[in-house]
Amino acid sequence: MGTSVDAAIKEENGNVAEKKPIVVFVLGGPGSGKGTQCANIVQHFGYTHLSAGDLLRAEIKSGSENGTMIQEMIKEGKIVPSEVTIKLLQKAMQESGNDKFLIDGFPRNEENRAAFESITKIEPEFVLFFDCSEEEMERRLLNRNQGRVDDNIETIRKRFKVFLESSIPVVEYYDSKGKVRKIDAAKSVEEVFEAVKAIFTQKYEKVKRHRCSIL
Repeated sequence: MGTSVDAAIKEENGNVAEKKPIVVFVLGGPGSGKGTQCANIVQHFGYTHLSAGDLLRAEIKSGSENGTMIQEMIKEGKIVPSEVTIKLLQKAMQESGNDKFLIDGFPRNEENRAAFESITKIEPEFVLFFDCSEEEMERRLLNRNQGRVDDNIETIRKRFKVFLESSIPVVEYYDSKGKVRKIDAAKSVEEVFEAVKAIFTQKYEKVKRHRCSIL
């Protein structure tokens, strides 16, 4: 009897090498507070936080051939091909030694989304969407004292427009598959994290129940 239980646990846990990583896409407009919440999720739930923008910037800084190509494309106002960003994400996932990832600010559009699923063969566990009004995001961005060049009113509004046109269709696609967990991001940091915690705790309860049913 003990052997069959052990076998069931082994089968459930799977070989780490064969186990598909758990991916959560984190989307929200500029100033929605998703960066702050990602840091909280990492601390409380052991995920690795990967920001597509940070990975591209790090690659440029490294001075690699790939980095130079990315820099040239950005300079010319071209969009970096999805494959390039996805390869950087895959590399970071492999090097992290973890199997749970928050992918922040990606996919930025439908093309990114389709390419990610096609190249990695991974569908996100769910999409954490930080929903916040433009007025509130604008107020936050203008108030934050980070000296960011892109935090002036005209640029902020352009970033909102890009987000609405490009990223909202991604949210709608996953919503049609029942994978979107929407958070009211206009609340305080503490209140928002309570809502985030409830979503992640619920996920772990489901996993625990699944394991108990096997036993």
